[in-house]
Amino acid sequence: MRRWKRLVFWLAYLHGRTPWDTEVTPPELIQTIEGRDAPEAGRALDLGCGTGTNVIYLARRGWDAFGVDFVDRAIRLARRKAKKAGVQASFVTGDVTQLQQIKELPNSFDLALDIGCFHSLTPDGQRRYAAGLLDRLCPGATFLLYAWEPRKIGGGERGVGSAQVEAAFAPHLRVIKMQAGEERGWPSVWYWLAFSPEK
Repeated sequence: MRRWKRLVFWLAYLHGRTPWDTEVTPPELIQTIEGRDAPEAGRALDLGCGTGTNVIYLARRGWDAFGVDFVDRAIRLARRKAKKAGVQASFVTGDVTQLQQIKELPNSFDLALDIGCFHSLTPDGQRRYAAGLLDRLCPGATFLLYAWEPRKIGGGERGVGSAQVEAAFAPHLRVIKMQAGEERGWPSVWYWLAFSPEK
C-alpha cells in the first residue's frame, strides 16, 4: 500500500498536480516563528515537507532546517529550490512512520512541523509516527500540526479529531493551543503542542 501511495504522489509531482503544495508559508507558522513569543532559532523538522517551501522559510530565518518526505521527486525539487534561494537546508527521502530508521536526521529538534501529513496516515502509522517524533524532540520543543477534521469520503473516513491528536502524543506532548479553520470546504485545525519528556 505504501509503495502504491508513493507512486501516486510521485506521478502527481511529475505532472504538477499538487494542490497541497501551495508554495506559500502559512501565517500560523509565520506567527509562531516571528511573533511576540517566538522561540530562538534552533533545529527544525518539517514532516512531509513536499518541495521544501517551509524548510526554506525556516532556514532563511536562521533555523537549522530539515525536511523529510517519502516522495524522492519532491525531495529533489526541494533541494533545487533551496539552492536557487541560496539557503542551507537539508532534505531527506524517508517515511515519517519510520523516523528512527532515518539516519540522516539529527536526534534532537526544537521545532517540528506537519502540514497535512499525520491526518493521512492509518492508526498504526500514526502510532509509529508519534513514537518516532517523540524520540527526536528536545525538552521544551514545539510541535505545530495542521490536520483535517474527520470527514467521510469514498466509503471511509479521513482526518483526525482533537481527541485523536491528544491521545496519539500523550503524555509527553500536550496541546497548548488550537485554531479552527477550513480548507477547500473541509473543517481543519491547527494545533500547537509542547514537549515535556519528564511527564
